[in-house]
Amino acid sequence: MKDWGLHEYNKAYDAWPKNADGSTVAPAFLTHCSPLDLDAEMVQSMLEAYGIPSIRNLPGNGQFGELILGMSGDGIDILVPETMRDQARQLLKGEPEDDEL
Repeated sequence: MKDWGLHEYNKAYDAWPKNADGSTVAPAFLTHCSPLDLDAEMVQSMLEAYGIPSIRNLPGNGQFGELILGMSGDGIDILVPETMRDQARQLLKGEPEDDEL
């Protein structure tokens, strides 16, 4: 029962990079998504496909809104490991790395 409420983060925690001392790398803000679209799900799915773990943060009263309304009125913040933030930003830009593409 100690993991109650952490089911969404267990997979991300297991994949989250660790520092040399074994502690987890700090999360860093990547982007803010609208609460009404599927943006957050698409962003997280793309990041997962490229091996970048991510977690959601519901700013403001987002957790209460999600509990009552089923969605966060303030939107969703996506956080990634700070060591992978630049790579994640490049993925969100959608620019090919190969000049011939």
